[in-house]
Amino acid sequence: MLRDDLTEAIRDAVLEELAAQGYGRLSIEGVARRAGVGKTTIYRRWGSKLPMVIDVVSAVAVQGIAPPDTGSLRGDLRMMLTVASMALRHPLARQIVPDLLAEAARNPEIAETLEKALRETQLGFSTAVLQRAVERGELPADADVPLALDLAIGPLYWRLAVVRTKLPKGYLDQLADRVTAALTA
Repeated sequence: MLRDDLTEAIRDAVLEELAAQGYGRLSIEGVARRAGVGKTTIYRRWGSKLPMVIDVVSAVAVQGIAPPDTGSLRGDLRMMLTVASMALRHPLARQIVPDLLAEAARNPEIAETLEKALRETQLGFSTAVLQRAVERGELPADADVPLALDLAIGPLYWRLAVVRTKLPKGYLDQLADRVTAALTA
């Protein structure tokens, strides 16, 4: 049986090592040393570095976050944007996300695994938001969930992770308004 406290220590160590070393220089040995465990403790949980990193990053992406239910599509989108902006501005995310994307550009396996893990997580989250909007009559039943996710998170990701600029005052409200308008047009 795997001990939860050791798994949590390893997860924390993976994030710290990613931020400090980047994916390319991250090693099982370094994670084990930082977590205060043996390498076999890590290998009991993950077969290699890639599944370990994907599992940890995916878990952090949705940790403790339930799809918002404010009673309106616009309110739910605004809350979703708030949560995403906080996640993208987190100091570890600001270091880890660009590095993983750079690695994904060089390694198709990382790209495929990362895209699948993060996209599926976000699609599940977004589907719940849009399904409630459909039930309230705010959206048609055939609303395009992947497109809605791209419209909402794409501009935010561009500003915070790619260009790395601060969000102008009122930006999240404006973005929520525009995405709502685009989805309901």
